[in-house]
Order: sequence, then structure tokens, then C-alpha cells
Amino acid sequence: MALYTLADLHLSLGTDKPMDVFGGAWNGYFEKLQESLSCLSEDDLLVIPGDLSWGMNLPGALPDLQFLDRLPGRKLLAKGNHDLWWDTVAKMRRFFEANGITTIDFLHNNAFRYGNAAIAGTRGWFFEEETGGAHDEKIMNREVGRLRTSLEAARKLGAERIYCFMHYPPIFGKYECPAIVKMLAEYGVTACYYGHLHGQSHKRAWEGEYGGVDYRLVAADYLNFQPFLVMNEK
Repeated sequence: MALYTLADLHLSLGTDKPMDVFGGAWNGYFEKLQESLSCLSEDDLLVIPGDLSWGMNLPGALPDLQFLDRLPGRKLLAKGNHDLWWDTVAKMRRFFEANGITTIDFLHNNAFRYGNAAIAGTRGWFFEEETGGAHDEKIMNREVGRLRTSLEAARKLGAERIYCFMHYPPIFGKYECPAIVKMLAEYGVTACYYGHLHGQSHKRAWEGEYGGVDYRLVAADYLNFQPFLVMNEK
């Protein structure tokens, strides 16, 4: 019984947008993912914090979702900036039921218990007062609200630890999102796992303890498409 995470799978089985065109770590990425994720067990849980599929809508993302559903274990999805297929949770669950998808659920304004841990999260956002406009501020405020809702739900589960999964990094280079960083510390989050960063951006990722929270980049290309082990309970 193990908890894993891996962001930014960028699957494109239903559309012609393979990431192999970027070369480097992305060469043969689908085969790498297929091999590494097939090694999980049925008791494991994989959290994917954003950018699962290039599909433009639910039917377009269906082949990617079916691929994920066939893999062993349960999966939780959070939204990423490229997940244009994402709809309301109610519509997505109805779509899953209609298409026989049974191992995938959504991390969105909620929390889940897994062993001695609670799982929370949201997409997040980049916002800097100097460059962000009213639109960006509105999105950031919405994401902060969603994060608090999720963390409140996690706290009520009474678990020993809270793990938070986000798509956007709360800390990146010299950038910091004070509202999110403060909230993670306020709720006593053990660790925050995020994606979104690729290529040269990996060099600016913040990893390690900050304000009592451990931060880790789990973008697929950063981890050579191997899921990151968050915890393992025998």
C-alpha cells in the first residue's frame, strides 16, 4: 500500500500532439510511462497534479483516461493549465460511468484519506502584483479559496499527516505566492508536491523545507517518468 505522485504526463493518445517532438527526456515518454506505472500494485494510489491529457474535451481525452484506468491501482487527478478537457466534477463522473472508467477520481474542493495520511490539493496559479492584472488576481483568489476548502476537508479526516498536491509551484526561483505558502504552513502540511515546470525551468525549482513544509517538483520529465514515492505503509 503505497502513495505515489507524478505530474505532467501530457498524454496524447486521442490527439496528434506527442511530446516526443521536444526530444531529450521526452523521447519515448509514453513507453517510459507505460513501463513505470504498470509496476504499481492494485493497493497503490497515484496522484497526478495536472496536465494529464492534451484532449480538448472529454471525448478527446477518453483514450488517455482509458489508458490510465487500465493501469493498476487507484488514481486521483487535479487540474493543470493544459487540461482543457476538464469539466465539472459531476459531468466528468457521469462521463466516466458511461465509459466504464472505475479507478479514477478527482482532487477538487475535497480531500481523501489514504492510510495515515490526508490528501489535499488544487491547481494553484502564478500571480505577482507587479505584472498580474485583475483577471489573474481573481483566479488566484479562487484557487486560494479552493485550497482552503480542500485543506479544511483534509483536517477533518483526522489523519497523522497532510500531503498537498498542486500543479503550479507555490515557490519558483525568486517568486513566492505568500497566500498559498502561508496556508500550507497554517494547516501543518507535511509536504507539497507540484509540477508545471519543464526543461530549463527545472533549475529554478524549489525543493526542500520552507516554513515547515517540504516542497518537491514531480513533473514527469524531471523524474524521468518514474512516479515519486510519497509514503509506503506495509
